[in-house]
Amino acid sequence: MMNYILRRFLYMIPLMILISILSFTVIKLQPGEFGSQYFSNPRVSPETVENLRARLGLDQPAYMQYLTWVKGIVTEGDFGYSFAYKRPVAELIWERMGWTVVVAGSTILFTWVLAIPIGIFSATHKYSIFDYVFTFIGFIGISVPNFFMALLLMYLVLSMGGTEVGGLFSQQYIGAPWSIAKVIDLLKHIWIPLIAIGTAGMAGILRQMRGNLLDILGEQYVQTARAKGLNENVVIYKHAVRNAINPLISMFGMQLPKLISGTIISAIVLNLPTMGPFFYDALINQDQYLVMTFLMFSAFMMLIGNLIADLLLALVDPRIRLD
Repeated sequence: MMNYILRRFLYMIPLMILISILSFTVIKLQPGEFGSQYFSNPRVSPETVENLRARLGLDQPAYMQYLTWVKGIVTEGDFGYSFAYKRPVAELIWERMGWTVVVAGSTILFTWVLAIPIGIFSATHKYSIFDYVFTFIGFIGISVPNFFMALLLMYLVLSMGGTEVGGLFSQQYIGAPWSIAKVIDLLKHIWIPLIAIGTAGMAGILRQMRGNLLDILGEQYVQTARAKGLNENVVIYKHAVRNAINPLISMFGMQLPKLISGTIISAIVLNLPTMGPFFYDALINQDQYLVMTFLMFSAFMMLIGNLIADLLLALVDPRIRLD
């Protein structure tokens, strides 16, 4: 197992190099220039512009800019400089990364904890009233955009006299030290992003879990297990569910980056301090190094997610061996 994990990490190195090259190339192909908004300011003298361009390496060929950027990452952990925020990119990334992990992790937990049991129940009670209700909820969750769900939840809270909408904390707790009151305030705010962002994912997993389990329950080995007189719960959870859940675990690796890059509009609507709105602002401001670093982190999270999915598959299905 350890040899497999070590090999996977070694395989990540050439993949991350390739992704960094592609990210740099795509950003360079966009019209305009990194820092053009700052350089075009009439208050900035031409001498200052030239000095900044030389210090940041913008007067060098593209391949030299890339090599300089990669060298800074490897040797100093320096991901570049943000013109929009006038701060190092590493500081900006780590400030947002914590809340991004909290929101994304909570959303994944919310999605899977609800979707898997509901999908199993719906499959084992096929064509019952509960199955129809859960199927209807699944269609609604898939069809309604996340940002519209966020707006709807915010409207419902405000119409009922609530004030805990937008952001993760009330005004008085922003920047305040942690306390029980601050944790309670966080819980009052975070349920809206969890439902708004996690509903679509939960609906998709629910529907796929139901379909997979219905297919497995019709297999001959399941009928044989029942014919042997095994308890129905043993047949379902030990034999059927363990096979039906395998495709869902394979999807897990794609959820980590998707929750960051695929929910940008929802995060903007909810005013969340996560990487999504940060990435959008960086694109608008042509903040080259911030955008490239974000793409690199998204790719790295996808690779880590795929590794976790492979390990979970080996844990759930003993037939899978990671040699």
